[in-house]
Amino acid sequence: MNNSKNVFDVIVVGAGHAGCEAALVCSRLNLKTLLLTINIDKIALMPCNPSIGGVGKSQLVAELDALGGQMAKTAEKTLIQLKILNKSKGPAVQSLRAQIDKKAYEIEMKYVLENTPNLILRQGNVCNILVENQIVKGVEIEGGIYFYSNAVIVTTGTFLRGRIIIGDKEYKAGRMGEYLSLNLTKSLNNLGIKTDRYQTATPPRIDKRTIDFSKTIEQPGEFEPLNFSFWNEKTIHKNISSYLTYTNKKTHEIIAKNIDKSPIRSGIISTHGPRHCPSIDRKVINFPEKTRHPVFIEPEGEYTNEMYLQGLTTSMPIEFQQLIVNSVEGLENARIIRPGYAVEYDYIFPSQLNLTLESKIIENLFFAGQINGTSGYEEAAVQGFIAGVNASLKLLKKPELILTREESYTGVLIDDLITKELYEPYRMYTSRAEYRLLLRSDNADLRLSKYGYEIGLINKKQYDKVLNKEKEIQILNEFLKQKVIFPASKNNEILKNMNSAVIEVPTNLYQILKRPEIRILDLLNNFGFDFTIKDNDVYNQVEINTKYEGYILKQLEEIKKYSNLEKITIPQTFDYFKINGLTFEAKEKLNSIKPNTLGQASRIAGVSPADISILLIYLKSKSGR
Repeated sequence: MNNSKNVFDVIVVGAGHAGCEAALVCSRLNLKTLLLTINIDKIALMPCNPSIGGVGKSQLVAELDALGGQMAKTAEKTLIQLKILNKSKGPAVQSLRAQIDKKAYEIEMKYVLENTPNLILRQGNVCNILVENQIVKGVEIEGGIYFYSNAVIVTTGTFLRGRIIIGDKEYKAGRMGEYLSLNLTKSLNNLGIKTDRYQTATPPRIDKRTIDFSKTIEQPGEFEPLNFSFWNEKTIHKNISSYLTYTNKKTHEIIAKNIDKSPIRSGIISTHGPRHCPSIDRKVINFPEKTRHPVFIEPEGEYTNEMYLQGLTTSMPIEFQQLIVNSVEGLENARIIRPGYAVEYDYIFPSQLNLTLESKIIENLFFAGQINGTSGYEEAAVQGFIAGVNASLKLLKKPELILTREESYTGVLIDDLITKELYEPYRMYTSRAEYRLLLRSDNADLRLSKYGYEIGLINKKQYDKVLNKEKEIQILNEFLKQKVIFPASKNNEILKNMNSAVIEVPTNLYQILKRPEIRILDLLNNFGFDFTIKDNDVYNQVEINTKYEGYILKQLEEIKKYSNLEKITIPQTFDYFKINGLTFEAKEKLNSIKPNTLGQASRIAGVSPADISILLIYLKSKSGR
């Protein structure tokens, strides 16, 4: 029955991290939005690690925050520890990681959703996507109720025909103890969308009261003022410690002796899991020479005794999980509260999507999150945001938002998903971003907030804050170039006291700051320059840009060199089999993925530089340029 109560502009299927961001974007852009989820009490659940951010991931969260997303704001309200990773390394790989109170995060995100205008939450298990003339029209939920919309965003996580595995036991579930989505995969397949299976796993949780912390190494957070969201003031946050211990010879012997009980060895699990986060049984199989592996004991929240064992993922039988846990130093008497398990689920081949995350074959049908073959809360959240933005912009008849890989980690993520063959769940690393020195967490607001402002997700006060920061960076940069230090004995004595070499010719502050041992605030203070800028982020940006100027200029030159390929668009109806000279593999890959630009085509596995040259010549001949 089609009545006005069941008609929406956008329907979002699934309320995990992708679904929450997608639904919030659409509703904040004044579109009537329905968010459907199997269990309304499990919104924004964090089923695995109790943290947000980290290396490669904090860049995604920062970009989402700069664009107007929600994750960083909710994380900052519910974090119990904030830590800077890779402090001793360069700025390209430094990252913030927030340990989260998982239950508080769920409650806070649900509160935000429930109090957002234009957004309706409803419990329901979607079993069918409604399509007419290759255009999406809505969804059907179990029980035969229909909801209609102009766009649908599917963010189903691990719930499509989910299968839980512990030892030789298996259960149908989306996550442990949760009902699965049994029929939606068939509906997608009937529409021509190809799917496959992946698996992921999680470690056991143990009772804090049964841990001997005297045998572990405490891992506190930072004690300095920090902010996880650009839009919040810096403050000193809660600091509940994590702890570090290690597996040992006894642990490895238990696993090796009972390896036939592991589902990855017995054959119960044959699908690919995330190589970046292997189970402890796989570590023992793959690295027999290793005598120990780190295990981080992380609190699941402020008001719970559950502790997460990062590094001890396993889906072996429960009795062997207990033996493994008790073999680890400090965990000899630890009691398992929840066993570890593996979950197998359906995902779609992401090459079937455009860069907007819209299906190439069903108009106005978008996909985001783990259903696209990714792993991780942060990867899911940015996809949900991009899908939500592009679904909204399309309905509002406005230009789409496509972030490129040279301007964002988000662009790297989506471009990789669509152009590269996936053999395992995709996780973001800093190494995946070729321009990572430019794409840091600390400058995401400078890079991307203009898009959030233009779309309408960043308000004027927020954007003015960014513009003022840009202005102060420019002022400070010019100041450093103009102020010259002369080689007087007093000045050289100051430099010596800063453990730096003396100068023999007049030198401006900008050149002195390039020295690795020199810090900008020390430089200004020691030479008596009273600068009026109060924002430490401004000093940080100027210092990074000055010290790494040569590398940054080199990366900018590379971007300029390759940007021309990104400007050459390729029609989606293009038939690559008509072009003589392309290898058959290139024709197959290009015809399957249908890249939007020549730059995207150049990154497809199996497409050689020679193929790109032939394609470029052909496109130029057809366009007359």
